[in-house]
Amino acid sequence: MKDISMYIMVAFYIFAGYNHFKNPKFYLHMMPPFLPLHKALNYLSGAIEIFLGLLLLCPEYSTLAAWGIIALLIAVFPANIYHLTSAKPGGKFPIWGLWLRLPFQAVFILWAWWHTF
Repeated sequence: MKDISMYIMVAFYIFAGYNHFKNPKFYLHMMPPFLPLHKALNYLSGAIEIFLGLLLLCPEYSTLAAWGIIALLIAVFPANIYHLTSAKPGGKFPIWGLWLRLPFQAVFILWAWWHTF
């Protein structure tokens, strides 16, 4: 079961990273104004997601990759909060969905943590 979970996580992070390049506008409007270089940070986080997803496939580095994913999820959490607090009612994303997304960060962190041992 852990192997299947790992392959799903690999696909999830590679796809998520790829999406930063395919659909950058989706991520750019989530970025808090206090962060510099929004486009560069978007592409960097996408590249890191792809890299960590691929690194999960290397048994000797999979634990490091899982810890990297945890760090990345923690690093982008302020953007999720900003996205929620700056959303307009009736906007592109429903407010309830943005609220629901916050606890899912913890689920994703626990999922990655499971792959650290």
